[in-house]
Amino acid sequence: QVVESGGGSVQAGGSLRLSCVASPYYSLYSMGWFRQAPGKEREGVAAIARDGKAIYRDSVKGRFTISKDDAKNTLYLQMDSLKPEDTAMYYCAADPYVAEWLLLVHLEYKYWGQGTQVTVSS
Repeated sequence: QVVESGGGSVQAGGSLRLSCVASPYYSLYSMGWFRQAPGKEREGVAAIARDGKAIYRDSVKGRFTISKDDAKNTLYLQMDSLKPEDTAMYYCAADPYVAEWLLLVHLEYKYWGQGTQVTVSS
């Protein structure tokens, strides 16, 4: 089970932190954050491989930080310097194994949360 929280509405330049609580076994999984805006394809935002390596899409590098707390079975996405183009439904995903070069490809993930809305106003 994967459950996201922490979305909301902020002005441009603001910050939000998303949380994703997952089954204890997910501490061994590849995990990621994805987003989908109305009328657009779902896209990878940030992901963590099983070895802890984090990757980001270019448009969020330096602004977003993905992290895990295995003791709390929780994945986080700290989002700073938010922009209106970051507005989307954000999803947490997990899979037993995703190759490093495919971590931002949503089709590679088996387990998904219901999503949490992030809205950034200008």
